[in-house]
Amino acid sequence: MERLLSFTSDISLLQDLDSVLDKILTEARRFPGAEAGSIYLARNGRLRISYVHNQALFGEKPWDIHPYLDKEVDIDPGSLAGYVAVTGKTLVLDDVYELAADSPFHFNQSFDQTTGYRTKSMIVTPLANNQGKIVGVLQVINARDAGGRTVPFSHADVTAVNFFAAHAALAIERALMTRELVLRPIRMVQLRDPRETGLHTERVGAYSAEIYRRWALAAKVPKEEMERTREMIRIAAMLHDVGKAAVPDSILKKPGPLSGEEMAVMRRHTILGALIFAETASDLDRMAGEIALHHHERFDGGGYPGWYRQGEGEEPPTLGPGKKGAEIPISARIVSLADVYDALTEKRSYKEAWPEDRVWQTIVSETGRAFDPSVVQAFIQAEPAIRALRKRYARQ
Repeated sequence: MERLLSFTSDISLLQDLDSVLDKILTEARRFPGAEAGSIYLARNGRLRISYVHNQALFGEKPWDIHPYLDKEVDIDPGSLAGYVAVTGKTLVLDDVYELAADSPFHFNQSFDQTTGYRTKSMIVTPLANNQGKIVGVLQVINARDAGGRTVPFSHADVTAVNFFAAHAALAIERALMTRELVLRPIRMVQLRDPRETGLHTERVGAYSAEIYRRWALAAKVPKEEMERTREMIRIAAMLHDVGKAAVPDSILKKPGPLSGEEMAVMRRHTILGALIFAETASDLDRMAGEIALHHHERFDGGGYPGWYRQGEGEEPPTLGPGKKGAEIPISARIVSLADVYDALTEKRSYKEAWPEDRVWQTIVSETGRAFDPSVVQAFIQAEPAIRALRKRYARQ
């Protein structure tokens, strides 16, 4: 009971969607000792796989889940998840391979066939909000006994999982609302700057979260602090270029190279972005402000806006000597690398995408100059996750 109550308190503090989904699956699996699980979210009349756990296949390698995300099924009673979404009923199955011949739903064996996994016992339950709207479907897979054998889920397991599901839908809706609020100013920039794309901001946020996780593990950051900061940096990193909304169209949309004076105006987007978060209301605001201000600084001091001087009245700010090393917040040092990686690997209207290997070589060669050596090391360690994330967001 203490764990159930703790879950409701902890989940209400999370804002990032992936953090919410991870917490829901972690707790829903922990109570019955389940080996795996997945969450479908309802989107445009379909169910999309949005998060997966599988201790047997992935263990501590969360990047391996990305190839299995974003697959969709129709909301109809033919599949397990579809049946639950249509009927609003919870399914409890002792062995999904032994469904009755006249069952209205079937189990899709493709995941098992691809990975060699054996799905057996399952709880499939709807995620419905207070108005009864289906937000998604939660699947908890393969309960384990003390000896590690797969067993059916007990009545107590079903009760606990349904408790998690009842609170999960509200947390998911809050996280979706937070993501939408974050994306709105980003879309405003995209409408004005043809070079910006929505997936760029999504990727930079996802890359930054993975790089930070590796950096924090090496720095021995306490787990609770690491998870909280990882959640914030993912959201804050998406807002790194929000200051471009205040740059004049004559500069923002200029097709050719910028003059020296125009470049100085463009570089002020870092200061303008920080001003949006000047009235700090939360740790997330503080981090978003420091990332917006510092994400173009270089580790060796050659970046901008540096130690700038704020102008008086309508006078524009004057950029100063670049900040370097620890003068740059670690969040901005991480986002700086993630931003450059995405800019180089993606095709833009003014450039072709660089080959992946060339990008990695370039970033490594800039260790100690453009980038913090500890951040580059974390980036290298996160390579499987980074490559998987790039493929995932390229498909959307």
